[in-house]
Amino acid sequence: MPRPCKKKCVSSLPAYSAFIPTEGKIPASHINMSIEEYETLRLIDYVGLNQAECAQRMMTSRGSVQLLYDEARCKLARFLVEGSAITITGGNYQLDLTNKPTGDDKMKIAVTYENGQVFQHFGHTQMFKLYEIKDHEITATELLDTKGSGHSALVTLLKANQVDTLICGGIGGGAKNALAEAGIQLYGGACGAADAQVASFLNGSLQYNPDVHCSHHGEGHTCKTHEGHGHSCGSTHL
Repeated sequence: MPRPCKKKCVSSLPAYSAFIPTEGKIPASHINMSIEEYETLRLIDYVGLNQAECAQRMMTSRGSVQLLYDEARCKLARFLVEGSAITITGGNYQLDLTNKPTGDDKMKIAVTYENGQVFQHFGHTQMFKLYEIKDHEITATELLDTKGSGHSALVTLLKANQVDTLICGGIGGGAKNALAEAGIQLYGGACGAADAQVASFLNGSLQYNPDVHCSHHGEGHTCKTHEGHGHSCGSTHL
């Protein structure tokens, strides 16, 4: 009987998920590097860990690290030599937020908010709930009225309030690009109580969808978790 495929721990998602040598949309033919392949490159080539230390950090075997690292280096070489587009997404991993340093570990999380729940349309949200975090603990919360701001203005509003992480439901491609340019990490496709989603994020169990998109049509919004299990939040597009 084959052994179950164990998820590898990664400390964080890459700040940039696509590198394209020319302007425009990602072509159908492109190289995709998985999150765990990227993590081996980050830990070994950027952080400077050896393979044993990398394996310990990712909670997997040295053999698995070697395979992931070799594949990542091969894809990186193809990207550089062939000039192909490369994306960094997908794979079999779980976020490990326990390895973040303490002391000056501060962040501010924003959640699209309505009646205690994660509002399911970023561009139409009337309210954000902001959470100030220090050493993985919530130290303060506040509600931020968007005053009817549109997509680009919402990103500007978040940046002005020093938000570095956004948890939301559906979100369009333009807003995703604007968030990336502003340096705000996106966790889309989340559903349920806002406080519970932030708690899940802090303990590394947040269910989200990195490929989330938002349609402006239809009455309801259905989201899927990162593991692919669908569930409807019952929200309506305004």
